[in-house]
Amino acid sequence: MATATGQQALKRTALNAVHRALGARMVDFAGWEMPVEYSGITDEHIAVRTRAGIFDVSHMGEIDVRGPGALALVQHVTSNDASHLKIGQAHYSALMYSSGSAVDDCLVHRFGDDHFFLCVNASNSDKDFAWITEHNRFNADARNVSAEFSQLAVQGPQAVAIVKKLTDADPGSLKYYWFTHAAVAGVSGILARTGYTGEDGFEFYFAPEKSEHVWNALMEAGKPEGMIPAGLGARNTLRLEAGMALYGHELDEETTLLEANLGWITKLDKGEFLGRDALARQKEQGTRKGLIGFEMIDRAPARDGYPVWSGNEQIGRVTSGSPAPFLKKNIGIAYVSRNGRAITLDPGQDIEIEIRGRRAPARVVALPFYKRRR
Repeated sequence: MATATGQQALKRTALNAVHRALGARMVDFAGWEMPVEYSGITDEHIAVRTRAGIFDVSHMGEIDVRGPGALALVQHVTSNDASHLKIGQAHYSALMYSSGSAVDDCLVHRFGDDHFFLCVNASNSDKDFAWITEHNRFNADARNVSAEFSQLAVQGPQAVAIVKKLTDADPGSLKYYWFTHAAVAGVSGILARTGYTGEDGFEFYFAPEKSEHVWNALMEAGKPEGMIPAGLGARNTLRLEAGMALYGHELDEETTLLEANLGWITKLDKGEFLGRDALARQKEQGTRKGLIGFEMIDRAPARDGYPVWSGNEQIGRVTSGSPAPFLKKNIGIAYVSRNGRAITLDPGQDIEIEIRGRRAPARVVALPFYKRRR
């Protein structure tokens, strides 16, 4: 539907009115009107690191792949090896171009021998589904089922205690990156021990018409543990502290998985898949750029797109930069290269970030910046 000015109306999740009632600041994100913050990004970030936060991530896309050729299709279009997944297990992967770059990053869940469920980024869901359909030369049935699901994420060290109050499953016994069919607050759905914050937690997929009921039940159950609603702002700072890639920043059509430090989801030995030949060549010949983490020595924060300098040479640009509320530092991720080849910068090495024409001192640090205690 178009507005009076001809612009496309923003999509809304089933919880839009709830977010507004809570005083959330709403923004346009990938064509969706989404809450960026409620009580403040820092407050929400710290809550997730120390207690728990609840996120509405119903804008994410879901693609269902079934049939005798389901595994062959998933293997062909993604980089990780889905044949190794047990039923009830998920893994992080990427939908691939033949160049070795990512159409998108995604989570692949295995429901059965011939049934897979992909969670993809909101901004890419239509593109992803079209790409999968274009390459479906297998006996598989792929469907874009995004409209059939809401998705809530409860993240933080108190996530198990909160979800346990409302589910017929045993969330504490569910292994990391495994999932199960479960009811939460009496609503049937898919409960996965996954997330995008670097903390323990769960993502629950269920029917959109039950969204307010499930949200309200989780909010009430989380009160004793100090859980609060969290928006996309905290989701971004949390994933950055945890060193997780964001599509459109660390991942795009011009960047290969090896350049993005995602060799661990690149299974060249699984057989043919889109991008395999290009990645095999690059593994042998070397990458065009390398990914580094850094922290600012100067008090000013780095921001996306800022130039990176080593001495008098510009060697790259920041892909993600932000204050890190829990670490109490200003951190960032950048790609660096020299003459079209990746360069190696060791942790502790001094660099500079150009901030509005001024070069500010920074140092290279190992990724991830933050890793939770297990």
